[in-house]
Amino acid sequence: MINIHPTAIVSNNAKIGNNVEIGPFTIIHDDVEIGDDCQIDSSVVIYNGARIGNRVKIFQGSSIANIPQDLKFNNCESYFYIGDDTVIREFVTLHRGTEATGFSRIGKNCLLMAYVHVAHDCVVGDNCIIANAVQLAGHVTLEDWVIVGGVTPVHQFCKVGQHSMIGGGFKIATDIPPYILGGGYPLRFAGVNIIGLKRRGFATEDIETIKKIYRIMYNSGLNFSQSRERIKNEYSENKYGKIILDFIGKGERSMLRR
Repeated sequence: MINIHPTAIVSNNAKIGNNVEIGPFTIIHDDVEIGDDCQIDSSVVIYNGARIGNRVKIFQGSSIANIPQDLKFNNCESYFYIGDDTVIREFVTLHRGTEATGFSRIGKNCLLMAYVHVAHDCVVGDNCIIANAVQLAGHVTLEDWVIVGGVTPVHQFCKVGQHSMIGGGFKIATDIPPYILGGGYPLRFAGVNIIGLKRRGFATEDIETIKKIYRIMYNSGLNFSQSRERIKNEYSENKYGKIILDFIGKGERSMLRR
């Protein structure tokens, strides 16, 4: 059963799952796919290329899969994917991909608070929380379990590693390695995200290993290349050492400073 408010405009070509509610004055375009048990509030516009999972909640005034704010965009076929159980709050704007990748994506079980913007070719992992008015520029990647505090701009092509937490009101202009806290002006390493890791079931010995790795990177007095080599020598066989080394080895921008 689909419950569509009589003032909503829903294309007959859109593919809509079971038990979906669509609120007043919402517009759903042709090339849209919506899973089961979704709730779409009033005055939402869902454009061509939207691919929405199951049990997704979209609050009023949001714009989903609109074309990118990229002057090079030539209206190619592209998509915006939203994973199961994600919540999109009021007036969020999500832009689909360009020719570069063909898509943007929000993972499963994420919370995007009011006025968040996710630009073209962005990838947000699972279980992320993006607070009010965070602005992701094009080609940004947030890995799983990332938390970004409110009113934070993220520079294009930046990557934020898994289980990291960035305080509100700062600016992300570098890559942020996994498992850490970031804060200050300009943004700096502020320690390991110990509370977050404990809440997610990380063992004490694993947290201690992560702390030792970041002591080498940020507190040993070595430059970045030297600290990377030392981490490689001492922790390349460790699970978390491998994850950190892989992250810092593939970045396109500079890494967060001490």
